[in-house]
Amino acid sequence: MRHDMAALQRRLAEFAAARDWQPYHTPKNLAAALSVEASELLEIFQWLTPEQAERVMEDPESAHRVADEVADVLAYLLQFCEVLGVDPLVALAAKIDRNEVRFPARRRDGGDAGGAETGDRHSSE
Repeated sequence: MRHDMAALQRRLAEFAAARDWQPYHTPKNLAAALSVEASELLEIFQWLTPEQAERVMEDPESAHRVADEVADVLAYLLQFCEVLGVDPLVALAAKIDRNEVRFPARRRDGGDAGGAETGDRHSSE
């Protein structure tokens, strides 16, 4: 079953409104909740070897925990975006565009096409 991002954001807003949670859904609180949920996702993998982490979805209980934490992270991210008026898909597309310029793809001959000589390969800046 496919879901529409805007429809899910509306459902989240309606869920919060029905429980009078809007006063607590400030940018700061939502960012903090997002961080907590991301940490709970990380906790699942904390002491796993890389090999175990790659197989985590093979165990039904672990797969369920991962899916639940992914849902929590996405829910808080979508609520955060809604409160601040950020379109997450537009923001992501713009970030990918900037990263394509900042970190050009390697040439087919194995050489560097430029931009990666700094060693900074993270997109969080």
